[in-house]
Amino acid sequence: MDLALFDFDGTITTRETMPDFMRVAVRPGRLLLGMVLLLPLILGYRFKLLPGAIVRAAICLFGFWRIPVEELEIHGQHFAKQFLPTTLRPEAMARIAWHKARGDTVVVVSGGLDVYLRPWCREHGLQLLCSVLEEHGTKLTGRYRGRQCVRKEKARLVQEQFPPMRFTRVFAYGDTSEDHEMLALAHEPYYRWQPATTGAR
Repeated sequence: MDLALFDFDGTITTRETMPDFMRVAVRPGRLLLGMVLLLPLILGYRFKLLPGAIVRAAICLFGFWRIPVEELEIHGQHFAKQFLPTTLRPEAMARIAWHKARGDTVVVVSGGLDVYLRPWCREHGLQLLCSVLEEHGTKLTGRYRGRQCVRKEKARLVQEQFPPMRFTRVFAYGDTSEDHEMLALAHEPYYRWQPATTGAR
């Protein structure tokens, strides 16, 4: 059996979907205030002056602090069902179907949030490794539970939960520098849907 690892945003989808989720899931008052207060961080990310992990952590803390878990789960389920299908790349879904038809283990490995990725992956019969928000009782703290699932953490989680040595061959698909460590685990790495030059041999 082979293992297929897929980044989500920009690989399976045509765009980065977490900002879209924030726009629908963050309460309107917080959203407007956050757009003003966090604008320097957002601009820093867009101009590649700040890493995405720092910006995402700040946005989640501001947007989801003390928000009921149930409220966000409702947003996540709706987002997965109504919005995510409009962003999917046909070539990505065809490749996922090809791997599933072969009997491969297919895993989405994403820095996105479990609250919307979990229902989407469940619908499509896929395994999931991703970033998770911390809960305190029935409410969110706004912080991540553990590390964000990017860069080295992607590779660490894969090695921990889907050890590559248990599989005959490993495929990996990504589209940004946050995927490089995951791609390095693969016998057949693909970067932006083109064969990559680095990977396991």
